[in-house]
Amino acid sequence: MELTPAFVVINLALLFYTIGVWAERLAGRLKGWHLAFFWLGIVCDTWGTGAMFEMAGGMTFDIHGVSGLLAILLMFVHAAWASWVLWKKDERLIVSFHRFSVAVWLIWLIPYFSPVFFGMG
Repeated sequence: MELTPAFVVINLALLFYTIGVWAERLAGRLKGWHLAFFWLGIVCDTWGTGAMFEMAGGMTFDIHGVSGLLAILLMFVHAAWASWVLWKKDERLIVSFHRFSVAVWLIWLIPYFSPVFFGMG
């Protein structure tokens, strides 16, 4: 498998997730379209990560592999919790959810940028 498709999909994950997180932060409240971008981000990240696992012959137990797995799990928890918050219409959480979003986004950047810092690829 060629690296380019996986690279494109991972970059789409960055684009979607960043739009969702920072639009929510700037709006000051969680909205349905932010949630859609969270889910698009996790779908692309999972797809791209799966393609990279295929190329690498499976999970690597280094900073990139472990932080990447943690990031996908956190992204899923984040999107699921955002779904629940919107479904419950919990106003207190709707206006404060961005704190969790930014934290998860920052953690997600670790595996995204780790190949640059650790000379992978």
